Amino acid sequence: MLTSAQLIKIRRDLHQIPELALHEYQTQKYLLQVIGNFNQKNIEIRTCPELPTAILVLVRGSKPQKTIGYRADIDGLPVQENTGLSFASHNNGQMHACGHDIHMTVALGILAYFCDQQPQDNLLFFFQPAEESESGGKKAYEAGVFTGKWHPDEFFALHVTPDLPTGTIGCRLGTLFAGTTEINIDLYGKDGHAAYPQQANDMVVAAAALIEQIQTIISRSIDPIASGVITIGKVRAGTVRNAIAGHAHLEGTIRGLTQKMIERIDQRLREVTQGIAQSYNAKVDLQLNQGGYWPVENNPQITSEFINYMKENTQINYQEMQPAMTGEDFGYLLAQIPGTMFWLGVNDNSQLHSATFNPHEEAIVIGIKAMVGFLLSHM
Repeated sequence: MLTSAQLIKIRRDLHQIPELALHEYQTQKYLLQVIGNFNQKNIEIRTCPELPTAILVLVRGSKPQKTIGYRADIDGLPVQENTGLSFASHNNGQMHACGHDIHMTVALGILAYFCDQQPQDNLLFFFQPAEESESGGKKAYEAGVFTGKWHPDEFFALHVTPDLPTGTIGCRLGTLFAGTTEINIDLYGKDGHAAYPQQANDMVVAAAALIEQIQTIISRSIDPIASGVITIGKVRAGTVRNAIAGHAHLEGTIRGLTQKMIERIDQRLREVTQGIAQSYNAKVDLQLNQGGYWPVENNPQITSEFINYMKENTQINYQEMQPAMTGEDFGYLLAQIPGTMFWLGVNDNSQLHSATFNPHEEAIVIGIKAMVGFLLSHM
C-alpha cells in the first residue's frame, strides 16, 4: 500500500510531465515504473499495440464471480501552466489542468491496496490515453482491447471538481455528464466588391442567418423540461472591409443529456443548414463529429448501490449532484459496459481547464479509501 507522502510525490511527479492525447509516452513509462514496484503475485500487466500509450492491469481475484473495471485517464491539456508551483509542468504549453494527475494517483493507490490485499473478484485497471481529445475510450473499445479476461463486467471512474469541498463524493442516478457533438460548417458563395452586392453572394449574411436559426433549435425543437446547448464559438469570414466574403467558416459544439437528444439536435441542425443553403443559394458543408463523447449515463442498479454505500459511510461526505454540460469520453464506455462515474471534490478557486487550477491533494487519500471501501463491499 502507498503512504500519503508517496501518493503526493507520485501526483507531483505526474503533474510535471503532462502530455497530449496519444502522446503520453513519458507518462506511461512513469506509471509502469510505479506499478512495477507493487506486489506482482496476483497481477498481470498489458500494453496495447492498438493504443500504444494505454496500460491495463488485471488483479486476479481469490474467488472471482466478475471483473470490475476502474478507469483513469492519463492525458494533459494544451494549456500553459500559471500556478507558480514548485512542481509545475516541465512541458511548455502543456498542463494537467483537468486533474488527470489526481485521477492516475487515486487509481494507483487503489491498485496498490489490492496488490497487497487480494480481492475476491477480478479487478481491471485501465490507464486510458486521449480523454481530452481523440476519444481514447472509444478507440480502445473498438480496437478490441476489452476482450476475453480483459473484459470488465462493470466500469467505474471518477472526475475531480473544484466546486466540491476536498474529499466530498458527488454522484447521481442518470446522466452525470452531457454528450457532445463538435460542429464545423463551411458556407460557400461568391466573392465580390462591397459596392456591387448584386454580383456576389455574401456568406457573411448567410452565416449570420444560420447562426440566428441555430439558436431556435433548442428553444423550439427540444422539450423545455430537458436540457441542451448549442454554442457557435468561432466565426471566420472575409479579409477586408470593402469586399464581400464568398466563404464563411463556423465552429461550435452541441451538448445534450441523452444520446437520443444529441441525435435529435444533430438532425435539426442538418435540416436548418440545408434550408440556409437553399435560401441563400449557397453550398453548405456541415461536419458533425460526435466521436466517443456520449452522455455519461450511470447504470441505475450499480449506481444506487454506490450512492447508498457513500451515504451510509459516516467517514464520507456525500453530495447529490445535478448534471453537468461538460463532456467526458467515459460515456462511450458506459454505453457499452454498465457502471458509474462520480465526482471527487478538490476545492479550488480556479476551474477545470484553467492555467491556475491547483486541486487540494488531501482529496487523494480520501478518494482511495472511499473507492477501496466500496469495492470491498461490492464483491
